[in-house]
Amino acid sequence: MDITLDKNDDQLSAILTVHLTEADYAATVDNKLKDYSKRAQIKGFRPGKVPVGLVRKMYGKSILVEEINGLLGKAVDNYIKENNVRILGEPLPVASDIDFDTQKDFDFKFELGLLPDFELPADQTLNVERHQIGVDEATLQETYDQISRQYGESTNPEASEASDYLYGKLKKADEEGEGRTVLLPINKVKNNVDKFIGVKANDSVTFDLKDAFDGDASAIANFSGLSKDEAANASGEYVLNVEKINRTTKPELDQELFDKVFGKDIITSREEFDEKVRTTVQENYDRESDGLLNRQIVDQMVNNTTIEVPKEFFKKWLVRANKGKLTEEQVEEHYDDYERELKWSMIRNKVVEEQGLKVSNDEIVERTMQKILGQFNMEMTPELQESIRSFADNYLKQENGKNYVDEYEAILAEKVLENLRGKVVVTDKPISAEDFRNQAASQR
Repeated sequence: MDITLDKNDDQLSAILTVHLTEADYAATVDNKLKDYSKRAQIKGFRPGKVPVGLVRKMYGKSILVEEINGLLGKAVDNYIKENNVRILGEPLPVASDIDFDTQKDFDFKFELGLLPDFELPADQTLNVERHQIGVDEATLQETYDQISRQYGESTNPEASEASDYLYGKLKKADEEGEGRTVLLPINKVKNNVDKFIGVKANDSVTFDLKDAFDGDASAIANFSGLSKDEAANASGEYVLNVEKINRTTKPELDQELFDKVFGKDIITSREEFDEKVRTTVQENYDRESDGLLNRQIVDQMVNNTTIEVPKEFFKKWLVRANKGKLTEEQVEEHYDDYERELKWSMIRNKVVEEQGLKVSNDEIVERTMQKILGQFNMEMTPELQESIRSFADNYLKQENGKNYVDEYEAILAEKVLENLRGKVVVTDKPISAEDFRNQAASQR
């Protein structure tokens, strides 16, 4: 057996050629034929007495192909590992004319995509902004309104009032069809709000959408289902065909509500409830801010790291690796996104390798336990620990270990971003919750 690697001029792809001679496979094929002749059951012959020549005639070609395929797989894998060839995806077989009936020696070729060496940007040369989000009273009031809608008593009154919601179908006045289902909050209407007061089921309200919400594209998008761009360009009269009025009576701020929102006896007073709401809202915004910061770090690293990708190979590999799911046309259409994901994957792997980042089994189990507690809004106690641990272990074994791998990858990704965060310049930028929401909506 002889294996050669010939790099193309671009140094990003190569052809791996495996040359097999009869000596590489003949002995193994003969042994398999003999073994098969002992086990074969062919009419006219006693078990174990089938002539090897007959078995060769009937099954020799399939056994030969099977043996050669096995040899090729091991040979290619070993060559790549032993020679530390860094490849993209997997080797792609190059089509060729092979005659297993007459040939004794064979040449098999494989196309490889080669991953290049690259350098990460120097430490402290990239700049990102972290939003410091201030939670104002208006944002807190929205949170209390959400709590009221979720835990309050819902009714469908005959006529609408200023704090109600109108449920129905919205469409442009000159459009055909029913329109899209919406839930319009009357208290968000800025102009001509009287049109929405006293409305009953089966009524139709005709109004200027943009004027009603004072041109606030975010408010329009939030209830209408329109994209931010569509909402910004919405103009003219719209019709809302009302199907029902939704009204929610605010719940009492008592222990029953405290327990429903945060768990049994975790909060025991109105003061504690207000503080917990504020803290929870702030923590949620902080997580969103961290998520945005991480996305900025990824973007900065990808945009400022020079990586040459074997494009043509990558395109072919994407189609073959996703056979039946991705076409050549789809790959071409979204190629920039695929290449960006590949570059980030290479950057991430380089950080893991250079920094020696690892994830322990204890970290995976602990993370899973905390997720379970969060889902049930519980806090860890000594009494719960054993049962939650058992639940976590069982979850991680499900899906043939996929859940375990997913948790591993998630923790590793967090460690990579945490490491990179220390290598970029992070500037804090104060911003109100409302401005942050509007900015996030504009980037969707």
